[in-house]
Amino acid sequence: MDVFITGGTGLIGSAVVAELLRTGHTVTALARSDRSAAAAQAAGARTVRGGLSDLDVLRSAAEAADGVVHLAFSNDFSTAAALEASVAEETAAVRAIGEALAGSDRPFATVSGTPWIPGRASTERDPLPLDGPVGGRGRAVTATLALAERGVRTSAVRMPRTVHDRGEGGFAGLLTEAARRTGVSGWVGDGAQRWPAVHAEDAAVLFRLALEQAPAGSSWHAVQDEGDAMKDIATVIGRRLGVPAQQVPQESFGPLGAIFALDQAASSAITRRELGWEPTRPHLLEDLELLRP
Repeated sequence: MDVFITGGTGLIGSAVVAELLRTGHTVTALARSDRSAAAAQAAGARTVRGGLSDLDVLRSAAEAADGVVHLAFSNDFSTAAALEASVAEETAAVRAIGEALAGSDRPFATVSGTPWIPGRASTERDPLPLDGPVGGRGRAVTATLALAERGVRTSAVRMPRTVHDRGEGGFAGLLTEAARRTGVSGWVGDGAQRWPAVHAEDAAVLFRLALEQAPAGSSWHAVQDEGDAMKDIATVIGRRLGVPAQQVPQESFGPLGAIFALDQAASSAITRRELGWEPTRPHLLEDLELLRP
């Protein structure tokens, strides 16, 4: 399969590209800079130049591919307005890709976050939140899955709060960045809220399985750890960086503070059973031990 991928040089995307190439697929990666193009080419992928706002480029690349993986996101969480702009850009991009694939029966695997359900771990059958700080992403993914009715084999690979590799990445990575910047490794509230996690290389395997096997309109959970307590995550980060670990105000994390305060455990039992996915890489707390001071 010749796969077009957005976000192919990020933490998750690099792992997905490697997994696809390792298993005999070919890859064309969207590259918005010389640096991204060089990284993708060094990994063995072809490149097409452009960003998520270049809708004609996205349509053309999707039309030429046997399948598409969407991972790119600007990741600007500095303000609520910046996050809203990032969501709007992504929404237009996935709509353009979906339109290019309509009627083709080709696979389109897009990225999502796992939902949070009060009192229990969320499952693949739970709906995504359509309101709140990231509600726009939920609406975009829901619309993409609906393209199953227009002849696109859509699937959503739902990412946990932390997708990690050698202790970097995801929400835990944001805690690490904040600890390095402020000299304090912090948690919100009592720190008992649980965050699910997965190693990037295990997530990459699930994206490949979604392209190869997932039925149209399906959702899957790339969850290895159902939920580590935020306080436990912050404590390991503090110890590894040599800074104190303690409770901090929710506002310390800007627009993400409200999300950080939620209990967000998630299960992947259905994904493991139906797609045969079984993560094998290090768990989050183990991987955080590789953080450099």
